[in-house]
Amino acid sequence: MNSTVRLTTAQAIIRFIANQYIVIDGEEMRVCGGGFGIFGHGNVTCLGEALYDARDALPLYRGQNEQSMGFAAAGYAKQWLRQRFMFCTASAGPGTANLLTSAALAHANRLPMLMLCGDAFLTRLPDPVLQQLEHFGNPTLGVNDAFKAVSRFWDRITHPAQILQSLPAAFATMLDPADCGPAFLGLPQDVQGWTYDYPVSFFDKRVHRIRRQAPDTAEVTAAAEVLRCAERPVIIAGGGVQYSEAVAELTQFATTHNIPVIETIAGRANLTQTHPLNIGPVGVTGSDSANTVAAQADVILAVGTRLQDFTTGSWTAFAQDARIIGLNVGRHDAAKHLSLPVVGDAKLGLTALGDALPGYRAPAAWTDGAKAERDKWIAYTDKVTTPGNGPNSYAQAIRVVNDLCDPRDRVVAAAGGLPAEVTAHWQTKSVGTVDVEFGFSCMGYEIAGGWGARIAQYEREPDQDTIIFTGDGSYLLMNSDIYSSVLTGRKLIICVLDNGGFAVINKLQNNTGNESFNTLIADCPTVSNPFAVDFEAHAAAMGAHAETVATPADFGEAFKRAKAADKTCVIVMQVDAYDGWTTQGHAWWEVGTPHISDNPKINEKHAEIEAERVNQRKGV
Repeated sequence: MNSTVRLTTAQAIIRFIANQYIVIDGEEMRVCGGGFGIFGHGNVTCLGEALYDARDALPLYRGQNEQSMGFAAAGYAKQWLRQRFMFCTASAGPGTANLLTSAALAHANRLPMLMLCGDAFLTRLPDPVLQQLEHFGNPTLGVNDAFKAVSRFWDRITHPAQILQSLPAAFATMLDPADCGPAFLGLPQDVQGWTYDYPVSFFDKRVHRIRRQAPDTAEVTAAAEVLRCAERPVIIAGGGVQYSEAVAELTQFATTHNIPVIETIAGRANLTQTHPLNIGPVGVTGSDSANTVAAQADVILAVGTRLQDFTTGSWTAFAQDARIIGLNVGRHDAAKHLSLPVVGDAKLGLTALGDALPGYRAPAAWTDGAKAERDKWIAYTDKVTTPGNGPNSYAQAIRVVNDLCDPRDRVVAAAGGLPAEVTAHWQTKSVGTVDVEFGFSCMGYEIAGGWGARIAQYEREPDQDTIIFTGDGSYLLMNSDIYSSVLTGRKLIICVLDNGGFAVINKLQNNTGNESFNTLIADCPTVSNPFAVDFEAHAAAMGAHAETVATPADFGEAFKRAKAADKTCVIVMQVDAYDGWTTQGHAWWEVGTPHISDNPKINEKHAEIEAERVNQRKGV
């Protein structure tokens, strides 16, 4: 007979999590690196009691904001290539609701994150309770139900025995390459403290392995036949290449078959800058070189990418008759736009495709032409990023940091204008060192996600730095994890580039014929007293080293000091809101514009934008 142990639901959940392991590079470690938590009445008494006893096995980082906790968990999971994750625990009501945005970010980016969130009392005896939503016709409906749309796995634990099924299912989801994403467990406040006699074997140590799905041989054969006839092939390398740890296979496949490689935003650091087949980033925030090659290609091998509109130029970046092969572990992604699917792991899939293409090499003239385009793009970006070439700009700051950083330093950016500028101009020194969060394009991810990445980075590369690029808008939206980084001793270098508002959206306004309105602080009609925020003083108040500089040269000197510092550093520089943007390398992007307006500039721009629609693929 199996022996049992009586535990509360909360104690059992934490004991199970603490006994799940994984082997990475020959080292056995816990799948869950710990958690981020803010306690309230919905999770402090029972889950908090369980976490206290497990504080050595599962370190709990105190968050400042539930949303930023979720961003930190996402940054952690990215740094660990989805092989490890963090949990987030929040109280019932607004504490849990604050996690919605970060759950959506994790869902869009296919990242594991476990949410352990308070819920209303199952018995309903004290209803209505503090922070409970009341739906008069459905008493089972609450805030936690909103997470069904942004979770890969969702459950509400209504009996202690449920976790015997629910917890393994949640782990299986988070560790599945195809279905990876956030898992949500709603924990009613009374159920958390209820006891159950659990089988002792449920808490046995378990070592997990990430599944590598071999592709179907018939799909490989069909894809190889198409590639064998290609005269102008190109590989689009996405973030899935890194998650599969398939960079070596990608490099070998491209080199053996002489095929140019272009990168998505998520796949920005698949190849180093100096690799001869690295033709640059593709799409709306891409390069002229990659976009030229994409437009001329007759066969496109899309590896580990979900083909988001910034990659496809809203499906105008490719020739109408180009064949697309989708190599992806997710069936949904592999088959997009009637692609010829190869459903399977990128590492195994590239190897299988290579074995099926003996002797094939892309024509030298095609690949040499792609390299020539790359040389032209490098010359352009070198000019744009040179400090002193025009007013202070994102591009110049990126160049300064790029020149001075160590090869294994990690750079983080998200939303606004910086993702485009980092994607276009960052010269990758080492594989897997760039995190541009554009899956959900979420303002506020930068500092919080950087903190989570730094926690993960510190576990393996403590001597390297996490470098964050953020604008003033994102900084003002979410900055409290500057304080978190100082409290926890997880140093960040935060580059705050102040352009006086939401300048990239102002640029979009102007580029569509609209007047500047409510984007730059100076153009907000309800602002009566515009002034510049003292970001230096604000960051210093949270314990960081902080300084404001006037020029890119001064920025470089400040960055050197930040590299030598022993705690979080914030460097602030004003940049121009109108000049200094990268003007080349942009594919068409579909954005809704007014079909009629009293403003002739809007009518003119609408006509210009719509004229490019002729290049849009209609799913074939």
